[in-house]
Amino acid sequence: MILNHTDSNLDGIMRLTYDEDTFNCNPYMDTNERLLTIAWNKGADQKVAVDEDEVTLRSNHVIILSLSQSFRFTNPRDIVALQFNRDFYCILDHDHEVSCSGLLFYGKRENPIICLSEEQQEKHKLLFQVFLDEFNEEDDNLKTEMLRIVLKRLIVKLTRTYKSQENLDALNDSDMDLIRKFNVLVEQHFKKYHQVQDYADLIHKSPKTISNLFSKYSDRSPLQTIHERIYLEAKRLLIYTDKTTKEIAYELGFQDIPGFSRFFKKNTKMAPSKYRAEQRKRLNGKN
Repeated sequence: MILNHTDSNLDGIMRLTYDEDTFNCNPYMDTNERLLTIAWNKGADQKVAVDEDEVTLRSNHVIILSLSQSFRFTNPRDIVALQFNRDFYCILDHDHEVSCSGLLFYGKRENPIICLSEEQQEKHKLLFQVFLDEFNEEDDNLKTEMLRIVLKRLIVKLTRTYKSQENLDALNDSDMDLIRKFNVLVEQHFKKYHQVQDYADLIHKSPKTISNLFSKYSDRSPLQTIHERIYLEAKRLLIYTDKTTKEIAYELGFQDIPGFSRFFKKNTKMAPSKYRAEQRKRLNGKN
């Protein structure tokens, strides 16, 4: 079943999906599907293809999926998912309300996967029942606000569990906030800015300060973080759109095709055109 609610005043969208034969998303095919996703696997272990990379989602684990990611679940009937767009609830604008909720969506490059204990499972079942009840209410002025309130509660609970699971409670809050700000800025500006200095200027810190912070808390350098985001977008555009290599190169801020090709080949060991051909062939073989 798919239940939708729209806040017509703000073009906000919220969706509850459960017990569906298919649950997938390709925002590059449908630009209206730019939704943040919280997906709970209530059945046995299964695979989810995130941007065509397979991830194991174990039983009673929750995965967080970002706005631009495509995904497919192998057993979607076991998935209960909440999705919403930025107009319905902007993580960044409301960060102070939910205590570092941006950690789930912007804290790391990997998709957070959160393990729910038996006690947490029961609490989340009750919470999702509240969502279901609100979705089934007649539309009124309170429905949108009630859904936002329950969504904030869910995000807070998942954030607390994730911080405890990843031993993040001991991290210095100001350090964590700086890493998050850097990741958010990369998400917003990676097509324009390719150097650490660019982002250091935006957050008024030195590149050395940022590099030292990443070496302390992350397995990636700031430059690797930037390059991985550019590379990921390049892969998505090659797989899911018909844009030419030239168009993709310029969209991602490269001055010429050779520069983009060298960057891409450094990560994949193959030219963009060959990568596209092989991925399209692989995907067609699955259909």
